[in-house]
Amino acid sequence: MTHDPVNTWSGEFGDEYTQRCSPEEFRIRARTRLWSRWLDAFGTREPQTICEVGCNLGLNQRALQRLSDAELFAVEPNDSARDTLIKDGVLPQSHIRAGRGEDLPFDDSSMELVFTNGVLIHVHPDNLGQVADEMYRVSKRFILVSEYFNPDPVELVYRGMTDHLWKRDFAGFFLDRFKDLEVVADGFSWKRTSNLDNPTWALMEKRPA
Repeated sequence: MTHDPVNTWSGEFGDEYTQRCSPEEFRIRARTRLWSRWLDAFGTREPQTICEVGCNLGLNQRALQRLSDAELFAVEPNDSARDTLIKDGVLPQSHIRAGRGEDLPFDDSSMELVFTNGVLIHVHPDNLGQVADEMYRVSKRFILVSEYFNPDPVELVYRGMTDHLWKRDFAGFFLDRFKDLEVVADGFSWKRTSNLDNPTWALMEKRPA
């Protein structure tokens, strides 16, 4: 059986989510503080090409533009969110692609950093390996995941729906699946300062062959 929460996010439910999460300044400032911390973890190896899987209205891109000269790319299944990103001048049309984590529209090793922020939690466990494989394929060097944590996989009801939200050790999933990944830095994003719901994050790097 194929599980596809992406259909939910690309339709009316996703449109409503986009309206709730408008790119107000307080949200962008909170995300900027978060990215200041994450970029520090790279040291002198700050990536120059960055791709987000599931960007919605681009809070991360808007924050990164204040902090980095990196070339930014993103994949987003919701049409209205992509249109807003282009209209607001956040990303050029060529850099924001219609797509999904299971089939990223980018070449192998084409991005120095591939990341998610609150997206893997909405990927059905049956599809998580495929999304991880695609992120690994597109990443030239770094993978960053910021997601809800639980030591063991557990499903939660999300706005009255099942099959739409899971917690687990997502970074551990990547480390177990790809033996050449090592952790560069990790941490916890407290809701009071990050405007996120207390996720953990981990920056991982591909070790040279």
